[in-house]
Amino acid sequence: MKNQLEERLDKVLQGISPQGSSLDQAMDDLVRDPEFDAYFASQARLGTNYQAEATSFHLWAPLASEVSLLIYQDLYSNQQAQYPMQRQERGVFSLDLPGDWHNTAYLYKVSFPNGKTNFTRDPYAIGATQNSQRSVVVDLARTNPTGWDQDQSPALKSLSQAVIYEASVRDLTSADNSGVKPKLRGKFLGLSQKETKTPQGQTTGLDYLKDLGISHLQLLPMADFKTVIEGIEDGDNYNWGYDPADYNVPEGSYATDSADPICRIKEMKTMVQSLHQAGIRVIMDVVYNHVYDYLNHPLQLTVPNYYFRRDPDGTISNGTGVGNDTASERRMMREYIVRSVCYWAKEYHIDGFRFDLMGIHDVKTMNKVRQALDEIDPSILILGEGWNLGTYLPDEDKACLVNAYKTPRIAYFDDHFRDSVKGSDQGEGRDTGYASGKFSVERTLLASFLGGERLNKLAINVKSPLQLVKYVAAHDNWTLWDKLAISHSFESQAKRQKRQLLANSLVLLSQGIPFLHAGQEFFRTKQGVRNSYRHGDRINQIDWSLRNKHQDAVNYLSDLIRFRQVHPVFHLTDFESIDQAVEVLKADFQIIALLYHGEDTDYLLVFNGQTNTISFTLPEGDWQVLAENYHFRSADEEKSLLSSEHPLVVEELSLSILKQQGSEKA
Repeated sequence: MKNQLEERLDKVLQGISPQGSSLDQAMDDLVRDPEFDAYFASQARLGTNYQAEATSFHLWAPLASEVSLLIYQDLYSNQQAQYPMQRQERGVFSLDLPGDWHNTAYLYKVSFPNGKTNFTRDPYAIGATQNSQRSVVVDLARTNPTGWDQDQSPALKSLSQAVIYEASVRDLTSADNSGVKPKLRGKFLGLSQKETKTPQGQTTGLDYLKDLGISHLQLLPMADFKTVIEGIEDGDNYNWGYDPADYNVPEGSYATDSADPICRIKEMKTMVQSLHQAGIRVIMDVVYNHVYDYLNHPLQLTVPNYYFRRDPDGTISNGTGVGNDTASERRMMREYIVRSVCYWAKEYHIDGFRFDLMGIHDVKTMNKVRQALDEIDPSILILGEGWNLGTYLPDEDKACLVNAYKTPRIAYFDDHFRDSVKGSDQGEGRDTGYASGKFSVERTLLASFLGGERLNKLAINVKSPLQLVKYVAAHDNWTLWDKLAISHSFESQAKRQKRQLLANSLVLLSQGIPFLHAGQEFFRTKQGVRNSYRHGDRINQIDWSLRNKHQDAVNYLSDLIRFRQVHPVFHLTDFESIDQAVEVLKADFQIIALLYHGEDTDYLLVFNGQTNTISFTLPEGDWQVLAENYHFRSADEEKSLLSSEHPLVVEELSLSILKQQGSEKA
C-alpha cells in the first residue's frame, strides 16, 4: 500500500499537480517535505559497476519520469547510442549493459514531469573526459601502478606525532628551479620524481619533503575542478581548486595527458605511492560544502533542489559566500559525502581529509564520516575549518569550533592560536600577535599553546589537544612573511626573519597537531598578494632559490620537527598529561618560560618576544643548552652546563631549549 508521499509523487510523475500549484512547485514541495528523505533515501550502489562482461549503471533520480543512458562511440565523438533505464525502488534507475565498456564515455538524459530534460554527467562518476564534459566507465584494476597492491601508509604511532605540511600539487614543482623534468612540472608525476635538485644541488620536491621530516603532506583540492582549462599549459591558467566539478575524479590538469581518463587516475595513485615510499602520509583537501555552478552541476540536474540548502523563503543558502551551500543534513547528501570520502580512502589510499569550510556541514554527517573511515583505518586523520558560517542550519548542529566536543576525533584549525601568534588577517593586516610584538598576550597564547583546555568554551570547546590544529599561515590570506612585511615594514629583513622563526617554533612546540604552510620555513612570499587562488604560477609557485638562500632556517625547522617527535612530552594526547607535565614559570613582558617534566629528563623552553637580549634565572640544578637563537647544537659541539648561579642569556626574538637529565636534577 502506497503512503501519502508516494501517491503525491505518482500524481506528479503523471503530470498532475495539486490544485492551484504548478508542476515545478509540486516537485519542489516534494523534495522539501521532511518525509521525502525517509521514504526515498537509498542504500543502493550508485554510479557504475564495471565487469568485463557487463557494466551496471545506477542513478538516484526519484523525481524523474524517465532516464536514459547515452553511450558514446568514443570519448570525444558525438555519435551515441541511447538506452532506456528502468525505475527501481526508492527512485533508483538502473541498467545492465552487456559488453566490455572500460574507458567509455557516457551521459544521462533525465526527463521530468514538468517537461524539462537535463543532459548530465553522472554525479557518482569515477572517470571523466577532458574538462568534465562526459563521465567515463573505468576498470579501476587497470589504473593501478606497479606494486599498488603492496602500497602501505607509513607507520604512525599516534596522531599526536602528526606534522602537516600544506601545498598545492602544482606549486611544489612548477618552477624552473625545481629540478623537475619540464613535462612533469606542476603534475602528479612531478611530485613523484626522485632526486630532483636546485641548480645549486640542494634537494627539492619529494626528496626535500622527505628530508624535512614531516609526517603528512596536505594537498590542495585534487578532485576535478572547473576553472582550469585542461589541455592548455599556461602559467596563468591556474586555480587552487575550490570550485568542484566531479567529486570522485582526479583533476585533469595535474595529469600529463588530461584527455586520457585513465592517465589522471594512474598518475595520482603513483604520486600517493611515491609519497608513501618516502615515509609521508597524504591528506586530501575536500570541498563538499559547495559546488562551482550549482544550476549546472550533476547533483542539481539529477534531483533538482534537493542537494542544496535553502533559507526559509526558498532562496539558496550562501554561508560559503560563493553562491550555494550543500545540504549535508539531507540523507542522500550525507550519504554522498561519506561514500565519496571512503572511495578516496580505499581506492587511492588517502590518509587524511581536510574539510574546506567544515562549519557548513552538520555534526551528524562529520561523525558518520569518522565512523566510516574508522572501519577502513582509524589512523586516517580528519581536520577542517570550524568557522561558524551563516548557513541555514541550527548553530548547535554545525561542525564548528564551539561544537568540537560533539565530534571528539575530528580536528579543527585553531584561529585563536593563529591570531595570538601573528595577529588577525582582517582588514589591512596590520594587527600583531606575540611573535610580532604585541604586549600582554602571553597568557592568551598559552591557552592554545598548551592544548586548548582553558580556552573560552563559548568559542572553542574541545575534548583533547588533538582536536586543535596549530598554525599561523595557510594557502589563503597572506604568507607569514608577507603578513610580517605589512605589520613590520619599518624593520629590517633580518629582524622579521627572527619573528617568523619565533612563530614557527611556537607552532611546532605547541600541544596539538602542528601545521605548516609550504615555504613557511624559508620565508616564502607571494609578493604581497593576499588571496592568490587564481594569480598564476608566477605568484604561487615555490621559488626553490629561497631554500638555498635560507638553508640555516630550513635546517632549524627540520631539527625542531625531529626534536618534537623524539620527545613525547611535546606531543601529549590528553589534558591531564599536559597539566601534570608542564609548569609555567613566566608568562609576561613578552617572555614565556615553560618547564616540562619528562620521565627521566626535564626540558626548559624560554621564548623571548622582546627586541632586546634578556637574562633568565634558571631553575635549580645543572642545565644543558640544546638549542639557542634558532640553532640546535650538534653532538660534537661544546656541552657545558649552566646553573641557576649563571643566568641564561636569550637573544632578542629567539628561543632557548635546555634539558636537565637524571642526576643533574636538583
